[in-house]
Parts: sequence; C-alpha cells; structure tokens
Amino acid sequence: MTLGPVMLDVAGPELTAEERERLLHPHAGGVILFTRNYRSPEQVSALVSDIHGLREPRLLVAVDHEGGRVQRFRAGFAPLPPARHFGEIYNENPKRAKRLAHTAGWLMAAELRAVGVDFSFAPVLDLDRGVSTVIGDRAFHREPVAVADLAVSYIAGMAEAGMAATGKHFPGHGGCAPDSHLALAADEREYGDIAEDLLPFERAIQNGLAGIMPAHVVFPRIDAEPAGFSRFWLQEVLRRRLRFQGVIFSDDLSMEGAKGAGDMVDRAHAALAAGCDMALVCNDPAGAAEVLDGLKLEDDPVSSLRLVRMHGRAAPARVELAADAAYREAVRMITSIA
Repeated sequence: MTLGPVMLDVAGPELTAEERERLLHPHAGGVILFTRNYRSPEQVSALVSDIHGLREPRLLVAVDHEGGRVQRFRAGFAPLPPARHFGEIYNENPKRAKRLAHTAGWLMAAELRAVGVDFSFAPVLDLDRGVSTVIGDRAFHREPVAVADLAVSYIAGMAEAGMAATGKHFPGHGGCAPDSHLALAADEREYGDIAEDLLPFERAIQNGLAGIMPAHVVFPRIDAEPAGFSRFWLQEVLRRRLRFQGVIFSDDLSMEGAKGAGDMVDRAHAALAAGCDMALVCNDPAGAAEVLDGLKLEDDPVSSLRLVRMHGRAAPARVELAADAAYREAVRMITSIA
C-alpha cells in the first residue's frame, strides 16, 4: 500500500473504531492533529504511535505548530514566540535573529519528533504587509530578504532535528485583508508586483524546502482560480519557474476560500488536478468520507515518493531530549523571547 493523497483529522485524544477504518482507506495518506487531540506529551505520543502502527508505509502525522497564536500543543511543550519576534530582533541584529530562528526551528521540531509527529506546517513565508490580520505576527517580517534569511535559518534548525519543513502560504497571503478561512480572499496585484512575495519561497526552495502549502487566495489579474486550485501557480510558477520538487499540500478544503471549487469531492479533485500531492480535509468527517470514496485517481509514483520523504527522521525520545544540555539551553533562549 502506498500513501494516499488525502490528509484527514480525528476527533479526540484517541482513535475511534470508525477512524481506524477510515485511515485504512487506500486514499488516506496522513493525519493532521489539533488542540482537541492533545492532553499531554505521553498521550499524544501514544496517539501518534497508534496512527503510525495502522499501516505501512506509516501514515504521515502533521500539526500546525508555528508558535505564538498557532501552537497546538501547549502544556509540556516550550512556549514558542510568534515569528515576528525574530523579525524585530533582525532589525537590530540580523546575525542574532538568524541564530535564534535556527534554535527555534530546532526546538519546535525536536519536541514534536520526540512524540513521533512527522512534521509541522511551518514556517510561514508570507510578508507582513500590514493588511492581513490572519497573517500578522505569524510572518517574520515585512521585507522579503529578512523573511528569507530568517526562514532559511529556521528550516535548517528543523532539518537538524530530523524534520522536513513546509512553507506557506504560496505565493503569499500577506497582500489581502480577508481571512481565507472565512471568505474568498482576493489580491488585485499584477504578477510583477508579487515578485517580493515569491522571494522567500524561492530562497527556501534553493535551501532544501521539502513542502509547500498554497493559499486559498485568488489573484484575478493573473489567474481566475485560487492559488491552491491553479495550474498556473502550482505547475507553471512553482514547478517550472521556481523548480520546486517537493510536496504540495492543499490548504484545508473545508475553508470558505475553497468552496468556489464545488462540493468536497470536487474540491479535492480540483486541487489534485492543479498539482497538489495531498489534499487536506479537516473538521468535516462526512466530507472526508465522501472524498475518500469519491476520488477517482490513478497511482502517481512520483507523488507517492515525495510524500514518503516527509516522514520524520530518527530523533531522541522525550526522556533523552530532557537530559540534553543543548535542549535545555534552547528552551531557555527561546522562552526568554516568547
């Protein structure tokens, strides 16, 4: 069995019998965890182990764990600052900011790998243009070079801890005010005006970025489809011009910004046909079941190989990590600025 092209969620801190059956469907390829799935490091480690034990190759297990307001696991994990903190330090001391970003990337990844989570959907590569509240302090900086510098350091820290990085939200969510969770977000700029937004993605790709998540944002002067459903953005720009060879994950297909593509099965087909390797269906169990049963796909060995590369690499268990002086120093450094 290969990894399927659908990432699902689960309801609570343990798998139900129905969820086990659903995750054995050949179209399932991964699970994204939320705060509702977390009680303690020990509990989530058992949950991840249970998910991984269902099949081979093991399902991917992911989480949104950026820091700041987007950190799904709290008690028992180091409090991570929002990305903007590193940007503020960068304004005064770029070398120190990059060193701290590397440490934060390592710490985030090391703690998640210690409980078995394969990867976090991080870092955010959007520019903080001051108009998008859903991005805001999740972005490192307003300036593209600063975002690129800090992101590359953060990604290197993640890699050192055994985790592949996923940059988001391609080609940039920072230039429009609406929150794509709640509305169809539109950015009226021309392609030439978006070059700044693309720079952090280009730099990260050149430095080994393994995954990218496109935005549910439409750029009507460039293409009629939101980026996550657009062959132009995913195949022409991302694959051909930027030469990205990693995994493309759709953003959550239950978001308001995705509803223009039709029902849930239509959305999944549209995202995969545009170039996504994996479609995320969250907070909609009925829709997830419809997608699993309704997708009509042929096996894509290239996409399957990309997905397998997102598995986390060998890493110390929690007890070993806690005894590591470098870990304790990383916690001290990062919590001091959180």
